[in-house]
Amino acid sequence: MMAGWVMGTEAWIWMGAWALVMVLVVWLLVREPRHEAPRDPAAILRARYARGEITEEELLRAMAALDADPSITPTTGTRHNAAHHTRHGQEARHD
Repeated sequence: MMAGWVMGTEAWIWMGAWALVMVLVVWLLVREPRHEAPRDPAAILRARYARGEITEEELLRAMAALDADPSITPTTGTRHNAAHHTRHGQEARHD
């Protein structure tokens, strides 16, 4: 007789609970951290400079351009005018 090898319902529930705990721990360890992206243009420039993506000259030139551009709001970093969303040398379309 195999009565010693039979698992009851409670044993299956505990095994499922432990499996769920292990899956949760693995997920917490391997997931990518979610960092909120900075919305301030100056903060973005400083972060790019810190990562070495831009040179000090490019940083200073961009910071000067930000200071000279009145269409950028200091709190959100968004532009008020859709014409600024075009690429260099392109005209804005107003359909």
